[in-house]
Amino acid sequence: MLTSIIDAGQVVEIQSVNRIAEESEEERKKVYRSKVFDVLSEDQLEILMPMEKTKLILLPIEGNFNLCFYTEKGLYQCFAKVIDRYKSNNVYILVMELTSNLRKYQRREYYRFSCALEMQSRKLELEEVIAVEKKKAMLVPGLPLKRSVIVDISGGGLRFIANYKYEPESLIYCNYKLLVKGQEKEYHLVGKVLSVKELENRLGTYEHRVQYLNMDIDEREEIIRYIFEEERKQRHKETGTKR
Repeated sequence: MLTSIIDAGQVVEIQSVNRIAEESEEERKKVYRSKVFDVLSEDQLEILMPMEKTKLILLPIEGNFNLCFYTEKGLYQCFAKVIDRYKSNNVYILVMELTSNLRKYQRREYYRFSCALEMQSRKLELEEVIAVEKKKAMLVPGLPLKRSVIVDISGGGLRFIANYKYEPESLIYCNYKLLVKGQEKEYHLVGKVLSVKELENRLGTYEHRVQYLNMDIDEREEIIRYIFEEERKQRHKETGTKR
């Protein structure tokens, strides 16, 4: 099952399940994000040593970890232990052996992909809000839009920055374009503003976190596929491979 689901370049989250006396609760809850380097067999795989900022995280041999993989077929989870670690061509690699079966993981979270995409948005009119509450699709055309920049995107929402701010809990219309299957597609989505904060190093610039509402499942899948494709392009660029 491992070789049919997991592939090189996929994102994996790593969390310790060790119970070491010296380890703080915060350290136990720490989740590191890395990528699969290679799948060796049905119960062994290589994972790039995770990094935090510029610091390499040396996970211990015989350490036990919870792994969560972001795949094109959804989230998958298993437990594994580190059986070896080495350096190859300036790349630090962990060899991990599964200690449980790989299983589909139903978690209501989505991998966030860092990007810089232009977006237009506006606050919903009252009649649009009423339509959203009734789970109906209704957007008033031709209203003025404000420019912003998406800095990360996922199948569940997005984060953008702008030189204006919306109020938390407000509903907004979001319009942006993605390259899907080689063609540019325009998205017209409604989202709820979860939080807003002013950037410390850029006064007058505000970061917004937005959750999609009443989203079409096909559009959600398209966005997820776009993220995986962009991740794959980045990996190929980093490694110089063509596959």
